[in-house]
Amino acid sequence: MVVQRDITFATRRHGEMRDLTDEVATIVAESGVRTGVAHVFNVGSTACVGTIEFEPGLQEDLPALLDRLIPPSREYGHERAWHDGNGHSHLQATWMGPSLTVPVREGRLVLGTWQQVFHLECDVKPRRRTVVVTVMGEA
Repeated sequence: MVVQRDITFATRRHGEMRDLTDEVATIVAESGVRTGVAHVFNVGSTACVGTIEFEPGLQEDLPALLDRLIPPSREYGHERAWHDGNGHSHLQATWMGPSLTVPVREGRLVLGTWQQVFHLECDVKPRRRTVVVTVMGEA
């Protein structure tokens, strides 16, 4: 069995994080899949998904760390070509990755107590985002 649904939302700024756990869990529960996987994919090249303890300190720390590792700069080839201020956004999103796969057991996501599914906006301007959730497995 395969079920696919979209989660759509607007972001406001670079570094904005959104907890997707409840929305993904609802899609899994409604899918009827008891054993399998949930694949979560960000559509677009300037945002990413992952897991983290979704708490205010880490919501501040992760974007700050990415900005230190891959800071805004006019020196990136993307900037020299497009001059749109988001070369670092593409690199940060690529570094983190566009997708995540979470096991499904007994119709529920298999996540640790302090582990949530998140979306991180890496772009420098507001965006309309789509995250595709594909649930695959046996009923």
